Amino acid sequence: MKDYRNIIFALVVAVFVLQMLVMRGDAKSEEKVLKPIVVLSTFSLYDIAKHIAADSFDLVMLLPVGVDAHSYEPTPKMMEKLNKSPLVIYSGAGLESWTKNLELKNRVVDMSKYIQLRELESNEYHIHEHHDKQCTHEKIDPHYWLNIDNMRRATDIITQEFIDLEYSSKEKFLKNRDSYLAMLNRLDKIYKEELSSCYLDTMIVNHNAFSYLSHKYGFNLKSLSGFSPNKKVAPKDIIRISNEIKMHKVSTVFYEDFASNETIKSLAQEAKVEVDTLQPLANITKEDLEKNYTYEDIMENNLIKISKALICK
Repeated sequence: MKDYRNIIFALVVAVFVLQMLVMRGDAKSEEKVLKPIVVLSTFSLYDIAKHIAADSFDLVMLLPVGVDAHSYEPTPKMMEKLNKSPLVIYSGAGLESWTKNLELKNRVVDMSKYIQLRELESNEYHIHEHHDKQCTHEKIDPHYWLNIDNMRRATDIITQEFIDLEYSSKEKFLKNRDSYLAMLNRLDKIYKEELSSCYLDTMIVNHNAFSYLSHKYGFNLKSLSGFSPNKKVAPKDIIRISNEIKMHKVSTVFYEDFASNETIKSLAQEAKVEVDTLQPLANITKEDLEKNYTYEDIMENNLIKISKALICK
C-alpha cells in the first residue's frame, strides 16, 4: 500500500513539473509575440535598426527582397503590420509613393526630414524630368543613404526613437549605436583613401542612384536614365551615353539587379567595355539575403568595383 502511495505521489509531482514547464514555454512564446513591431521601409534603415535594437523588437523590412523601392506598393497584409506597429520609419524624399496619403494611429517617422538632401543640378534634372514625370520627389535625390554622413544622422535618429520606445534598453541601444557609428567611420575612411587618386574621373550607370556617393568622394556620374530604373530609355539618351563612354575613356558601365539591363548591356557590347552591377542599397537581392550581407558588406563590394572602374591607385 505504501508503494502504491509513493507511485501516486511521484505521478502528481511529475504532472506538476510538466505543467510548470508548459506554462513557462507559453510565457516565453507570449513574450516573443508581444515584442513591439517596428517597420522600416528600406534595407539601409533596416540594417541600422537591426544593429541598434538587437533582439529588443520584432523588426520588419517593408520591401520584399528583390523588389524595386520606387514601384513597390504595400500589400493588405503589410498594411496590417503597419497599423499594428508602434513605430514606422520610412525613407521619404519621395522614394515611396505609397506614403503620400499615409495615415497611421501610431508614431511615423519620415527620415528624410532629419538628414541632408541634395537637389538635382540642372543637367541632372533635365534627364530626370524626361524619364520620371510621375515621381513625387521632384528635384530632390532620394538615395541619401549612400552618403555616409546621412547614415550617421539616421543612426542617431533611430537610436533615439528606440530609446523613446523602450527606455529600459537605453544603455544597450547607445552601446550598439557607438559600434555602428564606428563601422560607418571606418567605411568613410577607406572610401576616401581608395578613391583619392584615380586615373579616370567618370562613372556611368543605368539609373541615377549614386550621386550622393559621387559628390562625397569626388568623381563624376553619368546616367542613362533618371531615378526610376525601369523607365523607357529614349534613343537620344543612348547616343548621349555612347558619347560619354568615348569622351571619358570609361572602362566599365554599371546597372543594378532590380532594373532592366538590356539597354546598358547592349551599349557596353557596342562600346567594347565591361559591364557590372552596383548595389544602391534601397533593397537587397535574394543572393545578398542568403549571404547575410549588411550595409557594410555591400558598400565594401561597391567600393571594390568603383575603384577598379576608375582605375584608382
